[in-house]
Amino acid sequence: MSVKTYAMAIRDVLAEEMRRDREVFILGEDIAGQGGIFGCTRGLLDEFGDERVRNTPISENAFVGAAVGAASAGMRPVVELMYMDFLYLAMDQVLNQAAKIRYMFGGKVKVPLVIRGQQGIGRGNGAQHSQSVESMMMNIPGIKVACASSPADAAGLLRTAIRDDNPVLFFEHKALYNTRGEVPDDPDFAIPFGKAEILREGKDLTIVANFLYRHKSLEAADMLAEEGIFAEVIDPRTLVPLDIDTIAASVKKTGRLITVHEAHREMGWGTEIVAQVVEKVFPYLDAPPIRVGSRMCSLPFNLGLENAVVPQTADIVTAAKTALYIA
Repeated sequence: MSVKTYAMAIRDVLAEEMRRDREVFILGEDIAGQGGIFGCTRGLLDEFGDERVRNTPISENAFVGAAVGAASAGMRPVVELMYMDFLYLAMDQVLNQAAKIRYMFGGKVKVPLVIRGQQGIGRGNGAQHSQSVESMMMNIPGIKVACASSPADAAGLLRTAIRDDNPVLFFEHKALYNTRGEVPDDPDFAIPFGKAEILREGKDLTIVANFLYRHKSLEAADMLAEEGIFAEVIDPRTLVPLDIDTIAASVKKTGRLITVHEAHREMGWGTEIVAQVVEKVFPYLDAPPIRVGSRMCSLPFNLGLENAVVPQTADIVTAAKTALYIA
């Protein structure tokens, strides 16, 4: 085991996979000499050269399209978007090309493409650079959606994404890049898609959360434990495929469900989890599921207003007590 930052875990996996497979290359804005705005590609240009570490023009539609073509021709491109908000600029390439090519060619053409980058709050980046867009991407058949919330998950999920023969949207969070944690040194360490992680066991309610809210939910669980309330906290890790069985089994045990995410509360991924849990284990629910998420408005530039839009740890505690009818 080595202790690494979240950003260094990503950088090291990129380097290891590029050494292992010459078909892996990376492209994006300012990723070469600068190493990306968060340093996730720092030093890779020196080792692999400008044919495999390629700066691009400021045109997400163009360079994502180029990566789709390269993947279809047998290479394994890893695209860095400076902000995942910019996925919207490349939606035709993602939704109509990357997601559908393998299907339309009857499986004869693989599309081993990874599109990775950061999103979310924490730096006052405003309405166009602070969004959480992973929920929208769950509704595109043919696309896998991974969300890394710790250095180990960043390493293990990214390696799985790069080795997958299908397109993967790999979501990171800007406020997590400097967090530290243990990462296995095994160059083949990989976390399978579709396997949630139970971070904390409990008997009174189930909390499902990712990114920053994985950590805030654990804080809330500590606060609840002081009052004799024991929450089980689960990080789904991938939204497509989704490990609904682990979540449903937890709810079957606890009888209560809270979903927590930075994405908008309405139509967020928590809503889908609630729907599937109700379908699977409705008779075991002792209270209506509760969704905790951001308000339905654009993200403010001002940090104080930003914090007013997104949930806080106290909101998770309140939701838990509401589910237990003690709020």
